[in-house]
Amino acid sequence: MSVFNQSRRRVIQFIMLGTVLVIVARLFYLQVVETKYSKLADANAHLRKVIYPSRGIVYDRHGRAVMRNEALYDLMVTPINVKQIDTAYMCEILNIDMKEFNRRIQVARNREGPRRPSVFASLLSPDMYGKLQESMYLFQPGFELVQRPVRSYPYGVGANFLGYISEISPNMLGDTTGKYGAYQQGDYIGMTGLESTYEDILMGQRGIQYLVKDNLNRPQGALEGGIFDTAAIAGKNLRLSLDIELQVLGENMMKGKIGSIVAIDPSTGGILAMVSGPSFDPNLLSGAYRARNLGILFNDTVKPMYNRPIQAYYPPGSTFKPITGLIALDEGVIGPEFGFPCHGGYGLCGRFSRCTHSNPGHAANMRTALANSCNSYFMHVYRLSVDNKKWGGTKNGQAKWVEYLYAMGLGRRIGVDIPSEKPGIVPDTARMNRVYRGVWNSCSEMYVGMGQGQLNVTPIQLANAMCIIANRGWYYIPHFVQSIDNDKSDKLKKYKEKHSVAHISSAAFQSVVDGMGDVVTHGTARGAQIEGIEVCGKTGTAENTTRVDGKMVKLKDHSLFVAFAPKNNPKIAIAVVVENAGFGSTYAVPIASILMEKYLTDTISAKRRPILQRMLETNTFSSEIKNKSKLDSLNSVQYAGAEGAVIMRKITGH
Repeated sequence: MSVFNQSRRRVIQFIMLGTVLVIVARLFYLQVVETKYSKLADANAHLRKVIYPSRGIVYDRHGRAVMRNEALYDLMVTPINVKQIDTAYMCEILNIDMKEFNRRIQVARNREGPRRPSVFASLLSPDMYGKLQESMYLFQPGFELVQRPVRSYPYGVGANFLGYISEISPNMLGDTTGKYGAYQQGDYIGMTGLESTYEDILMGQRGIQYLVKDNLNRPQGALEGGIFDTAAIAGKNLRLSLDIELQVLGENMMKGKIGSIVAIDPSTGGILAMVSGPSFDPNLLSGAYRARNLGILFNDTVKPMYNRPIQAYYPPGSTFKPITGLIALDEGVIGPEFGFPCHGGYGLCGRFSRCTHSNPGHAANMRTALANSCNSYFMHVYRLSVDNKKWGGTKNGQAKWVEYLYAMGLGRRIGVDIPSEKPGIVPDTARMNRVYRGVWNSCSEMYVGMGQGQLNVTPIQLANAMCIIANRGWYYIPHFVQSIDNDKSDKLKKYKEKHSVAHISSAAFQSVVDGMGDVVTHGTARGAQIEGIEVCGKTGTAENTTRVDGKMVKLKDHSLFVAFAPKNNPKIAIAVVVENAGFGSTYAVPIASILMEKYLTDTISAKRRPILQRMLETNTFSSEIKNKSKLDSLNSVQYAGAEGAVIMRKITGH
């Protein structure tokens, strides 16, 4: 063989060897060094399926589930797999057009990428789910149905404190604080109420399932026998102090009325009922029509989404007088026997402020003054408290007086375990200086002694104040959750701590308690009497004004009533406010009394059934509100709250 041919053969051999080495090196790089294509191959061969956990169930004090889970379905899409499917029929089922179909595909592609599943249609109605399920072969590959646990409310009450859940928003996921680091797009999160406060307890932990797919993209079973799967962990359950029967009764009595009810167990601080009237069926905010219903509720005339028990401000009126008396007794500026010579009004501040009583002796002592609700007595007692010489001047005395209010949970957020609580308003020195430009004395705001003036409270603050009196000087922070299943954290610790706010002798305290008892036995709250049970209470008729066209206009007064029972060893404290309803005895007293009787005796006596019926049937809405509100039509839709209707039939007997 010639030298030339041998040389050419070697060149060809070197070229072939070099080519083989390049191919081997490239294969090594692709399969060992570079993981991108390996991941893409896995993505084509494996299906990663998110398993959503069940949220924790919420029970009332007797173990009845007031918020539980039911299964709905999301329609998921993997954009890259959407090819030859019957899009027209899918659009017909989902009631969308092709433009919306294409928009949702693009949103899914942008959200999770083309190869990962994303929500195409969430929380399908039963009708949509049924049609899709029987026709899924028309939409594969590309689409699948994934089960999603959603909330249901069997009693149809408690919307304002139970709260609702919603899909986490892009803004939340983009939060730079890391607050939502445990969430992914498509996850649901508690937005309001207990759902929000106890989100970390209720949410559980999602699971992941890996499935093997064939060349037609059909799931063929678990990858490697499921060794890579993680199980979903259900959220922990909450046990509430709530009495669901009391809640159902309260919400039914507040239909057609604007106002609040808060009932608390004084011995624990546990909330027995919290009604924001008028309320709505919480099932309206669960399921396929949540977004539509939410918009209607937010814009409704009566503001059903406004949680009045913890957010609405009211002048407490005469319901505040026991607090004025307690502060003066604790300061020692008066004793239980202190009397005031009221002759139909108060004239010690350079102007005569009339009150409703002029008969001799109606303010002879603390007990009598409370029973007669003497305005002059409590205006004067307030002045004695802030002018107390031991504080070194009226401004210091005012600061000390407000300090008492803070200690009783007024003028600040008490700390109830649902979000958005408001602090109320008290006449602290900063406010007094601002209102009176730095020049003021005890006469400037003498009306706060009788619950008017620069003073606004929330209903939960009033109910908590009754707990303090019922307990003779102490309280627990009002709360819903009594315990959490299998929880060893300190999340509930602050609700187990006793707060002492007054150090008054038992005899002095008894004068306030006896005075409130007299209000019920022979005063303005005789309608609150319960056979065989001593009830202590105080009515209030709070003036209600608003500004119209730049002028202050007086509206119909608010009806208020606060109470606790029994007188000794009390088991329930309550505050009721009915807006624009006139005297406290008209609506607030019977509503509170019926609720106390139901809780303490588990029934409503036959002779009081007509009063209950009147409360259920009376509507205090103005004609304008009646015409504009859509709440009744929304609530009339049959959702899942059938068990609430069963309770009402049991209570009313029909």
